[in-house]
Amino acid sequence: QVVLVESGGGLAQAGGSLRLSCAASTRTLGIYAMAWFRQDPGKERDLVAALTRNDGHAYYADSVKGRFTISRDNANNTVHLQMNDLKPEDAAVYYCAATSAILRTAMVAFDPSRYPYWGQGTQVTVAS
Repeated sequence: QVVLVESGGGLAQAGGSLRLSCAASTRTLGIYAMAWFRQDPGKERDLVAALTRNDGHAYYADSVKGRFTISRDNANNTVHLQMNDLKPEDAAVYYCAATSAILRTAMVAFDPSRYPYWGQGTQVTVAS
């Protein structure tokens, strides 16, 4: 069982930045693939970025490529999502997720059902 707690959400201006953090209860974060998803009310939960557990390969949604960066700090059991050049359409509840599965393909990485562990979510609001 892994408990994930997100922080860092809030209000940003369009073009601004936010950094989300996800603290994991495990001391072996390196064995988990980690991801950030986001969800608008009434919509599906969509992948924003994922990071594999071995080589640290990153997957990104096309809408955030070049603007968002996912990273992990295994020593502190934390995963971050640096969000730059924010747009109003980036507003959503952001969820941290973890899985021990190997994310061999983008299709796997983008599938929320592959992740058994989820945080409670943190709200990101972007003012235009």
